[in-house]
Amino acid sequence: MVLAEAAGELTFDTAARELIESMAPGWRNAKHKAQWRMTLLGEMAAKDGSTKRTRYDYCATIRHKPVSKLTVEDALRVLKPLWQTRPETANRLRGRCERVWDLAKASGHCAGENPFRWRGHLDKLLPRRPLLTRGHHAAMPFADVPAFIGRLRAMQGIAARALEFAILTAARSGGALGARWEEIDQRKKVWTVPAGRMKAGHEHRVPLSTRAIDIVEDMQRARLSDFVFPGFKRGQPLSNMALEAVLRRAKVNVTTHGFRSSFRDWAGDSTAFARDVVEAALAHAIENKTEAAYRRSDALEKRRKLMAAWADFCTTKKTGVLTPCGE
Repeated sequence: MVLAEAAGELTFDTAARELIESMAPGWRNAKHKAQWRMTLLGEMAAKDGSTKRTRYDYCATIRHKPVSKLTVEDALRVLKPLWQTRPETANRLRGRCERVWDLAKASGHCAGENPFRWRGHLDKLLPRRPLLTRGHHAAMPFADVPAFIGRLRAMQGIAARALEFAILTAARSGGALGARWEEIDQRKKVWTVPAGRMKAGHEHRVPLSTRAIDIVEDMQRARLSDFVFPGFKRGQPLSNMALEAVLRRAKVNVTTHGFRSSFRDWAGDSTAFARDVVEAALAHAIENKTEAAYRRSDALEKRRKLMAAWADFCTTKKTGVLTPCGE
């Protein structure tokens, strides 16, 4: 690690670059590095491999300032413009700036109080952040999902089918859009998402309902690439922007990710499925280490009943409390 400047003082820019490079080997994909560079350096990768400035250069006022000279006023100047309007971004930015300063301190370039520290410090100077919506994504009330699915099925195009597939499988949009034919076992009605494409870094099996399989078969009849939902660019999957366009066309103010919350609320309020089965369907990691050590099964067959019930709810508008068959 170099951590040195020609003039003898380490700037925030150099420290941030060193921090990002030191952390990069531990990240699962290049996306994380790109996010940190965008947040701290105001840079993003261009198609030709070069870098360019983003529209949002959060740290512009402190980038070329020595880390040892950063003050609380500098921290507030960076954070205040975002604190109330983009609270999640502001909190992420604060934490990353705090780590940059800590790295510089550990390397002997500065001493004293970290100007970006939250507890007992900035929490006394910044107003309380507004509460975030559940999961930070706008979600549709689950009672409205069946009517929306009806409208979705009337739409033409790959994007509408991809969005319906994501809803029916309660999958993250990136997971659904990146689905490859080699991951789908139509005979066993299982979609196996490899560990490298999962947020938790573990392989995830998704039982496919009858309607989800119908979508897969429709896409197979017009198979154009290795991706189940191919994009407009050759060899690339459909983009998130295509799903957002469907939502705009439907005139609903929700996000694709928000349908995972709709599914979670439906399962908790309208069914008798066990919480751990629902959490497994969402591919949520088990926070309790003891519980995780004893949980060896991914409850695939129980989740198959859960996802069939969800698809049934979405397409037939059943009401009342659903009890899992055979439980």
